Amino acid sequence: MNFHDLSAKTPQGKEIKMSDFKGKTVLVVNTATKCGLAPQFEGLEKLHETYEDKGLVVLGFPCDQFLHQEPETNDTMEEVCKINHGVTFQLTEKVKVNGSDTHPVFKYLKDELGGFLGKKIKWNFTKFLVSPEGKPFKRYSPQTKPEAIEADIKFLLKG
Repeated sequence: MNFHDLSAKTPQGKEIKMSDFKGKTVLVVNTATKCGLAPQFEGLEKLHETYEDKGLVVLGFPCDQFLHQEPETNDTMEEVCKINHGVTFQLTEKVKVNGSDTHPVFKYLKDELGGFLGKKIKWNFTKFLVSPEGKPFKRYSPQTKPEAIEADIKFLLKG
């Protein structure tokens, strides 16, 4: 099993194949529009704008598992993120990141890179950086600001 064997769906239900990102560095983040960490959307968007042409893909996975801080529906998600936070990077449909219904992307990443609470996702805006070869490279806590991982992104993009 490799990251590139997985897939997700857009909010409209279209498949996003991780194999389409072979050769690219991927930043996977579980997001929530009503979270106190939502200002990180702007930092994620800045990374997206700065490094997209160099091979970075930012994928936001909206999740409502933490105090119901993602009230948006798949129908309204992208518009709210664009209007309120300037988001143009790819968002997926709402997913679960913990429990028996954990999305396969998060199940794989948590198995490969455990965190402070073992394999559980602690909160919104947990981030995973995946190498261009599809190898999980590093996991970052929700409090880690997007700009703090820029050096790791640059390192993988030079790879």
